[in-house]
Amino acid sequence: MADARETNARRLRRLREMNKTKAVARASTALRDLWEASRKPDEIVLRLELIQRPDGERAPLVRLVLPRGIALRFYLIALFEAQCRLGVGESWLNDRPLAGVGSWSDFFAIDGAYDSESKTYMPDTKQDRTGADLRLRQVKSALSSLEKLGPERALVEVPKARNGGRRLYGQFSLMKETGRGGHQTPDTYTVPAAHWSARTIAIPADFFLLGWVQVLNPSEIATWLILRELSQWARDEHAKTGVYLYGKARKEDFGLRRDAWEDGCSMLRSFGLLRHARPTPLDAVPKSSLYDLTNDDARDRRERYEPYRWQVIDRPLNEDAMKICTRELTLLQKELDMAAKQRAQKESSPTT
Repeated sequence: MADARETNARRLRRLREMNKTKAVARASTALRDLWEASRKPDEIVLRLELIQRPDGERAPLVRLVLPRGIALRFYLIALFEAQCRLGVGESWLNDRPLAGVGSWSDFFAIDGAYDSESKTYMPDTKQDRTGADLRLRQVKSALSSLEKLGPERALVEVPKARNGGRRLYGQFSLMKETGRGGHQTPDTYTVPAAHWSARTIAIPADFFLLGWVQVLNPSEIATWLILRELSQWARDEHAKTGVYLYGKARKEDFGLRRDAWEDGCSMLRSFGLLRHARPTPLDAVPKSSLYDLTNDDARDRRERYEPYRWQVIDRPLNEDAMKICTRELTLLQKELDMAAKQRAQKESSPTT
């Protein structure tokens, strides 16, 4: 199992490659073109059953916290696509191709084919290894993962050709956050109304338009959505003292492992999307910027013990996600490299 240093280095390498190829910028442009040409929703509304099921079963969200692939990202972007086109109560119908300009594949940023032996990215020349081919492969894999959640819990349905063999990915159907359901007729996605009594939460459109959906990993997205649910369910408490989640509730109500939760909170805090609760306004700019890499005092303050009551901060969603995440991960890598160097020196030093 890779340690934190290797994991962070790999993530940073992928971000830098996507920045080099402008993958995130181009995927965000495709999503913005969709948004501007349609209804321009300020927020995307999710049914809570995606995050927390009332029957005690594992919600789809935690089942999509996968080490590889874009399944969770695909489903969230599919909801974004639907709400850009459709009004409340309207049913989803797929009229978008899987590949090409304005296609599903156009909405996702990936880093490309990496050769671990040479430690370089392979050229985008050979058949089946172009950026378009790799994105299409990721989209099909995501659809497969979303369908494999189970006969009743599947979030998409992919038909088969008449001979029962080839999967017709381009004709997939999107299901509600509750899943396909147990009836013969699938519970196809409809746009929910945003209202506290309707068991929904809202995500600012900038989460999709400025690259956050592309650069956060699945456990970070899951942690962020859970805290977002808590913040909208207990608005006054969130604003005054922050919200929290005990280990038992995290495990039983949301099904998220402790390491995924703690790592998610830590990274979201580094990116400025979370903070430990304090009595200043949620949209206030801190005197010492979270993004000032030269400010050692600001970094030190992050490491001090503070109560684990969290406040969700939306202000950074208005900024370039690639820039913020690359900057924070670069700083983290320097810290991890330094710690590794110090450990090596300590181990090699003679003992008395």
